[in-house]
Amino acid sequence: MSFPVALNDAALAVQARLDAALAGHDDLPVVAAMRYALQGGKRLRGFLVLESARLHGIAPEAAVSAAAAIEALHAYSLVHDDLPCMDDDDLRRGLPTVHVKWDEATAVLAGDALQTLAFELLADPALGPAEVRIALVASLAKASGAEGMVLGQALDIAAESAAVPLTLPEITRLQAGKTGALIRWSAEAGAVLGQADTGPLGRYATALGLAFQIADDILDVEGDAAKAGKRLQKDAEAGKATFVSLLGLEGAKDRAKALVTEAEAALAPYGAAAGTLIEAARFVIARES
Repeated sequence: MSFPVALNDAALAVQARLDAALAGHDDLPVVAAMRYALQGGKRLRGFLVLESARLHGIAPEAAVSAAAAIEALHAYSLVHDDLPCMDDDDLRRGLPTVHVKWDEATAVLAGDALQTLAFELLADPALGPAEVRIALVASLAKASGAEGMVLGQALDIAAESAAVPLTLPEITRLQAGKTGALIRWSAEAGAVLGQADTGPLGRYATALGLAFQIADDILDVEGDAAKAGKRLQKDAEAGKATFVSLLGLEGAKDRAKALVTEAEAALAPYGAAAGTLIEAARFVIARES
């Protein structure tokens, strides 16, 4: 199956699972904001869950709750990241951010509810025996918490008021948390579901996550805001270090390409079966949003 088809199939399956999880709750105050935050996006993380599961003989219906969980958690992170106290963004995926459409309190609560929804989804018995579900819960908690995504966000906030811009190792560490941790969890989830070695997919995802962020930095410089669905060149305006500012535009592009090569090499144990994941890595640095 080609990557575009697999990505679209994953997006449809994830959306259906999220809709089912929220069905019958439209009378609750924050559910409309949750649904709003969950719409759109590439669903790359959900795709990685389903595709890595397929590599281990796990059917989509047996993995979709994990794919929906990571998309719910990712949506929560975006809702909170857009708040005035953080990145203060008014546009996300081409639409007003949640705190702009509603208010800050609703955005905070909707984000909180999306985070807890993620762990509710990981409790789904369809994901397998209790030890597998516990492993998924524990690993996502770590990837999204003070050692993972939240760490990256905290380092990003600190960088805004730092006396000097971050160095290349420092920004690599920042992005390994802020962007990379959830991408790594997504790719490793299939191996966890299959109770297999997560090493190859972990190495693949580490390279993929960094390439994804470098591509974001490149888009911030030469992308189209209408296609990106968000305001661009904010980091440059704020004087923050990025991979482009540290490596130069061509240097950043070369580094992203090298990381894709690393990602592809990590998949060697899977042979031709990993073709769709290889396409995904190439897509990450060729995308326009």
